[in-house]
Amino acid sequence: MALGSRTLLLPLLLFCCVRGTASKETCDAPLVSQLPQSAFRSSSQLSNSHGPGFAKLNRRDGAGGWSPLEFNKYQWLEIDLRERTEITAIATQGRYGSSDWVARYLLMFSDTGHNWKQYRQEDSIGVLSGNTNADSVVLFKLHQPVFARFLRILPMSWNPKGRVGLRLEAYGCLYKSDVLSFDGRSSLLYRPNPNLSRAGEDVLHLKFKTLENSGALIHMEGDHGLSLSVELFKGKMLFHVRRGKRTSSEFSASVSLGSLLDDQHWHLVAVEHIGQNINLTVDKSTQQIQVPSHLRLSDIKEINVGGVSGLFKKNFHGCLENVIHNDVNIITLTKENRQVSITGNLTFVCMEPADVPVTFASAESFLQIPLAEHRDGLSVSLQFRTWNKAGLLLTFDLQQQAGSVWLFLSESKARLQIHKSGRILVDIAAGSGLNDGQWHSVAVNARRGRLSVQVDKEDRSTAQASPSFPVVPDDHLYFGGCPDKDNTASHGCRNPFNVFQGCMRHISIDNSEVDLVMVQQTSLGNFSDLQMDVCGITDRCSSSYCEHGGRCTQSWATFHCNCSHTGYTGATCHTSIYDQSCEAYKHKGNTSGYYYIDIDGSGPLVPHRVYCNMTEKTWMVIQHNNTELTKLKASLGINQHLAYFNYSANAEQLQAIITQSEHCEQELSYHCKKSRLLNTPVGAPFTWWVGGSGEVHTYWGGATPGSQQCRCGLQENCIHPEHFCNCDADHKDWANDSGLLSHKDHLPVRVIAIGDVNRPGSEAAYQVGPLQCYGDTNFWNAAYFSKETSYLHFPTFHGELSADISFLFKTSGSAGVFLENLGIKDFIRIELNSPFEVVFSYDVGNGPAEVRVVSPTPLNDDRWHKVRAERNVKEASLHMDQLPAVSIKAPPDGHVRLQLNSQLFVGGTASRQKGFLGCIRSLQLNGKTLDLEERAKITPGVRPGCPGHCSSYGTLCQNHGRCAERYNGFSCDCGLSAYIGAFCQKEVSAFFRPDTSITYTFREPFELSKNSSAHVSSIHSDLTLRDENITLSFRTTQAPALLLYISSYYREYLAILLNRNGQLDIKYKLQSAKDAEVFKSSSRNLANGQLHRVSLRRASETLHVQVDHHDSVDFNVTSDTEFNAIKSLVIGKVQEFGELDPEIARLNSLGFTGCMSVVQFNSIAPLKAALLYPGSSPVIVSGPLEESNCGMSLATNPYASETTHSLTDHSGTVGTGEPMVNTISNGSALIGGVIAVVIFVILSALAVIGRFIYRRKGTFGTQEPKESKPEESPEFPFNSDPNYVLSESQKEHFI
Repeated sequence: MALGSRTLLLPLLLFCCVRGTASKETCDAPLVSQLPQSAFRSSSQLSNSHGPGFAKLNRRDGAGGWSPLEFNKYQWLEIDLRERTEITAIATQGRYGSSDWVARYLLMFSDTGHNWKQYRQEDSIGVLSGNTNADSVVLFKLHQPVFARFLRILPMSWNPKGRVGLRLEAYGCLYKSDVLSFDGRSSLLYRPNPNLSRAGEDVLHLKFKTLENSGALIHMEGDHGLSLSVELFKGKMLFHVRRGKRTSSEFSASVSLGSLLDDQHWHLVAVEHIGQNINLTVDKSTQQIQVPSHLRLSDIKEINVGGVSGLFKKNFHGCLENVIHNDVNIITLTKENRQVSITGNLTFVCMEPADVPVTFASAESFLQIPLAEHRDGLSVSLQFRTWNKAGLLLTFDLQQQAGSVWLFLSESKARLQIHKSGRILVDIAAGSGLNDGQWHSVAVNARRGRLSVQVDKEDRSTAQASPSFPVVPDDHLYFGGCPDKDNTASHGCRNPFNVFQGCMRHISIDNSEVDLVMVQQTSLGNFSDLQMDVCGITDRCSSSYCEHGGRCTQSWATFHCNCSHTGYTGATCHTSIYDQSCEAYKHKGNTSGYYYIDIDGSGPLVPHRVYCNMTEKTWMVIQHNNTELTKLKASLGINQHLAYFNYSANAEQLQAIITQSEHCEQELSYHCKKSRLLNTPVGAPFTWWVGGSGEVHTYWGGATPGSQQCRCGLQENCIHPEHFCNCDADHKDWANDSGLLSHKDHLPVRVIAIGDVNRPGSEAAYQVGPLQCYGDTNFWNAAYFSKETSYLHFPTFHGELSADISFLFKTSGSAGVFLENLGIKDFIRIELNSPFEVVFSYDVGNGPAEVRVVSPTPLNDDRWHKVRAERNVKEASLHMDQLPAVSIKAPPDGHVRLQLNSQLFVGGTASRQKGFLGCIRSLQLNGKTLDLEERAKITPGVRPGCPGHCSSYGTLCQNHGRCAERYNGFSCDCGLSAYIGAFCQKEVSAFFRPDTSITYTFREPFELSKNSSAHVSSIHSDLTLRDENITLSFRTTQAPALLLYISSYYREYLAILLNRNGQLDIKYKLQSAKDAEVFKSSSRNLANGQLHRVSLRRASETLHVQVDHHDSVDFNVTSDTEFNAIKSLVIGKVQEFGELDPEIARLNSLGFTGCMSVVQFNSIAPLKAALLYPGSSPVIVSGPLEESNCGMSLATNPYASETTHSLTDHSGTVGTGEPMVNTISNGSALIGGVIAVVIFVILSALAVIGRFIYRRKGTFGTQEPKESKPEESPEFPFNSDPNYVLSESQKEHFI
């Protein structure tokens, strides 16, 4: 089943329903000019000559139009059109020869002269624009026609220098219809004539009106067992499509449309079944259901109208109009008693009760009703509907100042309290969930010492109390609120709670219903800011503006979207919280790991998780359910093995990723032993695969599409030249064909079929790697605008209800328009207004509005800046870089649709003024990227692309990494850094054993000119130094230990070591004739298994030493300032024992056991050179050296670990070795663990013995530091595993 929200209105159905049974070409005849004066009524009139009968367009009789006695918002002019009429337009005019006219007004309509309904544009705009003078005619064409007998005009504003003055005309045509009334027990059964059925389609439409919120309208049964039910439930229309019984149906689908449909106004229902689609419509909302191809709703055998005995809980109670099935009017057949069976009483007249609701719309709304004297109790009941959880329903004072009574809503319950002198004497509550927009009744009874509150006439929703005093009201009851304190009617009314906002009806006092018409005529009671004879409740969540699964809740005045767990944010859940690609994450400084991406931003595709491999190229890796090597053996009776691959992204997401990427690939491997692959050169292939579009392909990884070859065939190096695949040689030894599929239109691999595995001795194994893509073409899509008069133009932007625009820009100009799109009146524009300000301006019909963001720093600094603007029905917002967002609220009940019709201009305007000079990049509108580069290629004054990214992203390169420009982006050159990775942020670490040694040899000066290595790790410093800059990190439990040793040809040296107490010592000998100087930088024990970072910087005689994040300690070097003729640098054990200082030699004999990381000496990274470039760097490695991640610090983000993007050898090999599948067994793991434990015990014993021996020796003379802050680090057990990892954690980012 597929449900999709659509806005199609079924023009044929609407045409039939609009015109009823009399279809006309046009519907614009004048309706008012020929009416008698008796058809006009008004709330009041200034004089007989100002009466409502003179309010005809262009008439001058009487006083030249209608003017009421008073001019306030409670005045109205009513017209009785004598019968139901289709109204398509209204024309207004001021009173002739006067200064009186109506500037703004409300249009109301009704079938009975009661229970009015307000006409609204866009479901929100209620106030219509009128006149600006007394003579001109203003015509307003209704966006949707109105069907009614009565019209009312309510002036909202008028000429402030005059009065209300009005003449008018209505335009339309007569509307004829057939009506059928159901009493809640009646129904009818219609059996269509099978000879009149339409091939492949079935159409039913009708109109209904009711005061009941539940009841069955339609039940249709088809010949194929498919049924459709249309049922009103709690004011909403439910459609059920199913085949089979309710409890065990073969197919079932349900849709809910509409809301508040129990308002006693006509509503359209339509069902259209064409092919596999069933379109369901209520008023202007449509949804679609897809049914299986073998099921059809056509060939209907019976239609039940009004209810089915035993199938629904409640029959329909109300009126139906023009029930048409395939052009057959069922009501006409009912009148003629043909093809129908009737149950109960049906009438052909819509009998409507005279319901008079009242709307409390604002904080000033209240209704005051006087009470009769000489009372001994109270009985009050009313019905109400609201969306608010709280609000005052009723309040009154008790006689003899016994207290005050409040009946109010609190947390959606009806609560009654009696207060006196600040004390609560009575507190009872009943009911729950009373803010659901449904009509609820509440009754308060106080008699003979008993007080009760009952909700919805249910005993279980009744609360009682027995106060010790009589509950007898004083002289007035107040409903909904209280008058202002300055109002004389406010006596005895206090409201400590929220005012009530909603509708009331059937207000009854002592079993006598209050006549609200008399209240409206000011003949009874008092009121303020009430809408009489109308229920103005609106369901703002019915056509929910909440996107992407956001949950809509509402109050009387507004709605709220709960975006929790949707992956989106904003007032309408429009904006994705995730970036659109790995490239975008990388350029925020993120490293490799799992991320959620939203490939189309605010578009319909939901976010999904991918792995981002942040190398020099940013790879997006999409896994599937079987990336392991899968082995197959011969099976009798099975001719073919099929494997299906389900990806972590759906088909639409995969297609979007592939389309957006510069390059995609997927590894395809086949290992074979007497199992042929493609059966080349001329045979039918045994194995094939299905790509993303569903097409079958018979070429293999590494070959060109359509070639029916493997990679070795393309490179002409297969085992046997006559075959194009190694496996096609049909050898008894294991061989393989592997390679990359990189034709984007064919990716990803969905299915693989392997055929030659049924012969005796046949064996095979296959492997399909994950889909991997790099290069986000949208992220770097840019254009450079070199002239102020140049611009790019694109088709009109359609963002009627939700519009988001995002882009990056850089400029040296002071102002310019980024983009603009115009409509007849509406527009949208984003511009750089000054070097410090970006302005987002727009108009959706409520007048121009602006959102401004002011930057504290100039924006014309020729660096990239991010702009994101959004407008929806609730607000408009503007985001600029990392500055706080600025937003403005949309006006309540204003226009909400942005209607544009011109081209979209980028980089300028249609007037060629205020053009933008600079670059615009990654321009997206509602998640869709505009191809600026393609359009720029053919536009004068605009160039595709925009270089110069390091000024904006260069700070992402860390640890002395150098930013290198690329056409699409940048990369970090880590040659001058001891780190590697996309941002030079990944430590290069190794685990050292006691015999491990790395010796970096500095070459003679004449050799430097011969060095042509591209690796900066091989560039050598000057042989004589006046300063050194050394950093290294280490982790060990060994003390003493030699960490780093630098020697010279003149027996000078520098040694960094831990003494027997684990404290860091720096030993300098810069003159061979003088003793070495020892500098103690810390009294803390650094041999505690923790990772420590040492930074040493010497400038002439000044030495700065910093350990971890502690303050730097300064020393003075007194022996000399030059380190002459540098010879070598050694990490670990020094191999040249003969030249070592005796004390260093004793220390060196122990070697170093532990982790060494990110070692850097000036511009040289010896550890990095030894691990990554041993062949091109002057390094000598002795003993075991194992690369490890042991240098990861505790402060390192465990989610930011990086993996290297690598692929296996794709050239294809042959040999006798069977492919290894799950080769790691428990036994081998156990043996490896035992060996590791034994090695650890031996090494620990050696370290203890060496430390004991060393502590027996003498110590060096030392120089104490100028400043010292001793601090003990916590002990940390050291793990001697070379692949030591601090913690295991999934690398998943929620960003």
